[in-house]
Amino acid sequence: MNVHKALALTVPDIATLLSAYMPFLDRGGIFVPTKTPYALGDQVTLLLTLPDESERVTVSGDVVWVTPSEADTQRTPGIGVHFRSQDNALRERIETLLTEASSTTPSFTL
Repeated sequence: MNVHKALALTVPDIATLLSAYMPFLDRGGIFVPTKTPYALGDQVTLLLTLPDESERVTVSGDVVWVTPSEADTQRTPGIGVHFRSQDNALRERIETLLTEASSTTPSFTL
């Protein structure tokens, strides 16, 4: 298991948040576009800024999804970060922001 430096992600709008959020994970998670190689299980620290917010939230989590930059697909390279239990308030805040979002927005993961 590798430990990498902190990543920063600013989510510009609700449509992007909907595409990046991973609700199928029990504690929630988010897709982070990156070309840096990661492996499943790597621990990461994420500095996350949600739409219409200026405050960055520090999130620690584990890599549970990898779309490598050399993948022969149309998908954006990056990683899925599974939130930890102490990030429950963040998960709830994201899900509240998404309650009125359209479910037809394509996802970065599934």
